[in-house]
Amino acid sequence: MEGIEHRTVEANGIKIHIAEKGEGPVILFLHGFPELWYTWRHQIQALASLGYRAVAPDLRGYGDSDSPADGTCYTSLHVVGDIIGVVDAIGADQVFVVGHDWGAFMAWYLCLYRPDRVKALVNLSVPFSPRNPRRKPLDSLSALFGDDYYICRFQEPGVIETEFGEIGVDRVLKHFLTYHDPSPLLLPKGKKAFGDDPATPIALPSWLSEEEVHYYTSKYKKTGFTGGLNYYRSLDRNWELTASFTGCQIKVPTKFIVGDQDLTYNAPTKEFIQSGGLKKFVPLLEDVVVMEGVGHFIHEEKPDEINQHIYNFFRNF
Repeated sequence: MEGIEHRTVEANGIKIHIAEKGEGPVILFLHGFPELWYTWRHQIQALASLGYRAVAPDLRGYGDSDSPADGTCYTSLHVVGDIIGVVDAIGADQVFVVGHDWGAFMAWYLCLYRPDRVKALVNLSVPFSPRNPRRKPLDSLSALFGDDYYICRFQEPGVIETEFGEIGVDRVLKHFLTYHDPSPLLLPKGKKAFGDDPATPIALPSWLSEEEVHYYTSKYKKTGFTGGLNYYRSLDRNWELTASFTGCQIKVPTKFIVGDQDLTYNAPTKEFIQSGGLKKFVPLLEDVVVMEGVGHFIHEEKPDEINQHIYNFFRNF
């Protein structure tokens, strides 16, 4: 894409690919699954034009960054270590942060572990989830949604990768990127994931082109999905490693944005936000925006609105 520069930096003992454009205060964009730096293409162009230096890494396990073979190396401590390494490598003391999906999850952890390195945060789709000392995350998810819930189905190494292989990388990505359903995503065992019928074309929304899907596909055909899936497989490990953070708050100025058709909003999340739970654990939360009719990939579906939200918030600092 025009004007976006690419390079590789050493961070936390591995190589991380970053895309960047612009000059000025740094905005660090953190992607989720199944995404790449490329998910932020609209934001990079827009915020660079508004006087910021936009930097978007491929997180460990994704794209052109290293993918450690050891599946236990994808905890929040590892990934936040990578992020701090990137911030150091680009010569920044503090950065603005924007996260989505797993990128939002890791942005919360970044603010929990190293609030001194974050000026302000805009997180999309995934709210802060306070640690429950009485039950591990996977036990909670299984109790709420059953063992066919997609996160539960992702746990056993190799199983979902084999199922995805039967469908094909392109169709798997299209199923994920076009998912626009507020109900829990279930992938029943013994059935093709997403109920895939290879004879039925997957229609793309107006905001996503075949060319854009092809970019994702070209990278995932090289890497596979295991790197990204290892984040899900680290949920309980994160819980085990963060016992000392039970009850801690996120003390960074924050704006949270979510679509009302996002499956992450229509879990217990809506009640958590509306009852004041998010504000309790994120006391510097300045705004919550719920966008009507918008799904999970909010920054791709409504890039202009998201760009404006990011700019209007960060310009205050």
